[in-house]
Amino acid sequence: EMFLLFDLGRPDVRPVDDFGVRKGWSRIHQSVDMPPPRQLSALGDPLRPYRSAAAWYCWRALDSPAS
Repeated sequence: EMFLLFDLGRPDVRPVDDFGVRKGWSRIHQSVDMPPPRQLSALGDPLRPYRSAAAWYCWRALDSPAS
């Protein structure tokens, strides 16, 4: 998935098994629990065809302190 995202520049990759994406999603949505991969996949469906950008925002959400 990382190869598809960064080396090939695919715009619609959803790395649902990635810890950072799952943790970032829970921080963005102010949830205590991280969604399991299957649930995160379903949650990302409305974001098609821009799920790669959504993954990037999830990773970046972890760069800032939690509020």
